[in-house]
Amino acid sequence: MLRSDPDRVRASQVARGDDPALVDALLAADDERRAAVTRADELRRQQKEASQAVKSASKEDRPAVLERAKELAAAVKQAEAAQTEADAALRTAHLAVPNVVLDGVPPGGEQDYRVVTYVGDVPTYDFEVKDHLDLGTALGAIDTERGAKVSGSRFAFLTGWGALMELALVNLAIGQAVEAGFNPVIAPALVRPEAMEGTGFLGAHASEVYKLESDDLYLVGTSEVPLAAFHSGEVLDELPYRYAGFSSCFRREAGSHGKDTRGIIRVHQFDKVEMFSYVDPSDAAAEHERLLAHEIAFLTALELPFRVIEVAAGDLGSSAARKYDCEAWLPSQQRWLELTSTSNCTDFQARRLGVRFRGEDGLAPVATLNGTLCAVGRTIAVLLEVHQRADGSVHVPEALRPWLAGRKELLPL
Repeated sequence: MLRSDPDRVRASQVARGDDPALVDALLAADDERRAAVTRADELRRQQKEASQAVKSASKEDRPAVLERAKELAAAVKQAEAAQTEADAALRTAHLAVPNVVLDGVPPGGEQDYRVVTYVGDVPTYDFEVKDHLDLGTALGAIDTERGAKVSGSRFAFLTGWGALMELALVNLAIGQAVEAGFNPVIAPALVRPEAMEGTGFLGAHASEVYKLESDDLYLVGTSEVPLAAFHSGEVLDELPYRYAGFSSCFRREAGSHGKDTRGIIRVHQFDKVEMFSYVDPSDAAAEHERLLAHEIAFLTALELPFRVIEVAAGDLGSSAARKYDCEAWLPSQQRWLELTSTSNCTDFQARRLGVRFRGEDGLAPVATLNGTLCAVGRTIAVLLEVHQRADGSVHVPEALRPWLAGRKELLPL
């Protein structure tokens, strides 16, 4: 696509607010690499001919023929080194260009999203609302003071009903995903660099990633990473493949500040249930809508008011070509808070990770898509705030009651 329609890639860069000159740098690197391959192939051909000539050369001609063969061997070695350098330069240039945004994605930055729909009504209260930390502390569900004592700022213990609420949410999410045909997976939270790079998390957001230098491993910020690398280097049959991964997630949250750092909305460690699909690229758009529908169903079951937005190009991650967020109402701050997101990554990750399928025209990259079904900490925060009552008790949505001893409400200690 880059070779045949570079203007489309340049337009994508402009929509993202990125440098379109990176496209020209990639095209130049591609030309240089192909020229290096051609030169190395030609010199190897000549070297092969020279080797054959040595065998048939007369005694008088042999020294000159040997010298020519020696010169060609040295030239081949230099050409192969140049090809290796050109390969590395091409990969570097390639990694610098994010996925090409799909038609219809709104251009612009974080504030240029498009509202798709609203679900439920924003609640009103006839009492002064409390934030989730005050509510959770009174319920004996959240302990940030001891979290800070043990691990530092932006860590917390979930205790009592808080711990049970996490398990309830995970069970509800996994149960919904399994019923919808997703294969449940407990995913590793540590991955190799090639998994992190292949999914696009070592670009602009590398500063958010924790790395274990002595082991050359990364802590994942989402189980999207191990699930995307799960089939790396493989040829898949009978698409689609669908997984629901559960893992702990780790993020530096560098530069975050303000109200989001209070409580458990923006923390360094949290747990998450993530949907991940491998599909035929022609089915990617439909699969994206399918993932969004699962997220909407989950939040609706939790009796939460929320809206769905389509994220603008400049706010997309490097691997996403289109992304939807579900944002729930946060009463204490009178604003919408992202709870889930789902991204169509087209064949961007699959090309990097070498995940292919047998299509009509032979082997081709699959499309990958991801969707958060439940980011546990944030969901607990919104549940406590939306369902709070004047006496400090919290209504328990019917969908969660089977895992909360049938409780209809949680009461302060």
